[in-house]
Amino acid sequence: MRPVLEIFVGVGYDMIEVKQLVKKVDTSEGVLTILKGIDLEIADGEAVAIVGASGSGKSTLLGLMAGLDAATSGDVLLNNTSLASLDEEQRALLRGQLVGFVFQSFQLLPSLTALENVMLPIELKGDEQAKQKAKALLDRVGLSERGHHYPNQLSGGEQQRVAIARAFASNAPILFADEPTGNLDTATGAHIVELLFELNKEFATTLVLVTHDERLAQKCGRAVRLVAGEIVSDTHFEATVDA
Repeated sequence: MRPVLEIFVGVGYDMIEVKQLVKKVDTSEGVLTILKGIDLEIADGEAVAIVGASGSGKSTLLGLMAGLDAATSGDVLLNNTSLASLDEEQRALLRGQLVGFVFQSFQLLPSLTALENVMLPIELKGDEQAKQKAKALLDRVGLSERGHHYPNQLSGGEQQRVAIARAFASNAPILFADEPTGNLDTATGAHIVELLFELNKEFATTLVLVTHDERLAQKCGRAVRLVAGEIVSDTHFEATVDA
């Protein structure tokens, strides 16, 4: 079998296609169907919000698109590569090539400093300039003086800024963000949103964002609404980047 890295070479790196995606889980009350045959296409450079009430399946959909979990049936294509055709190791390699992720709970490694957290995805690619690039990104998110601090020494907003810097550090063409302002106060969340969209524009990234915030969804230019595991609307509107 060819190494996964050969699968992507020379391809566009930034198209997402979801085909009849189904996700079921076993519960004490029987089988629960979280996603019911989702079809969705996200073009190169689009910013798309996935919206819906709690339990609608939006975070599950995001995780499946990012290759963090496997579907029950159906498929996700990232850059024309079928996730269903890959094993767990190959999906991990794919994520390393194509995907950056910002979590609501930050997911920084507690034993690493802010600088080391940002360096990690760059080092995993074998880049000898990891430290310089990570410092530049920390400076870009306004944390050049906090690089030596550990996550527990940073505020929630600072931790999320580090997480955003880390997400962009690998220069991945696709960025997934799961409720990136969910654990932040309103003012801090607004600053994080501004920063996220600024960097997304600079890096020309395809952005898929899960949110319950309608104003944040409108900034994306497209909102896909889920209800009980099904897409009920797919709305396009003029994106804005002003708070």
